[in-house]
Amino acid sequence: MPGILIGLWLGLAVIAANLPWLSERWLLIFARPDRRAKPFWLRLIEWGLLYGLIVGMGFGFEYKMTGTVHVQDWEFYVVTLCLFAVSALPGFIYRYQLRRLLEQAGRV
Repeated sequence: MPGILIGLWLGLAVIAANLPWLSERWLLIFARPDRRAKPFWLRLIEWGLLYGLIVGMGFGFEYKMTGTVHVQDWEFYVVTLCLFAVSALPGFIYRYQLRRLLEQAGRV
């Protein structure tokens, strides 16, 4: 059972890492009234909030499975942030490179 939970959590982390780059809504809820695209800085803030949510969920799952949360040093957070950034790469490439190429080719 713990293996399934960890796999689902990792899958959710990959999806959460890509959401800011694939959606024009703030936190998937609030649409901009002027219908323009979200600026990069807003996407980055949303991405950071989703990183915090995923790390918090991980601590919650750890507590639920083991009954305690192990203390982590700064290296843990740097590594998890880098893994979250690598997971966000497909959405980032789609938003800023592939989408532009598809629009130029007339496919979007």
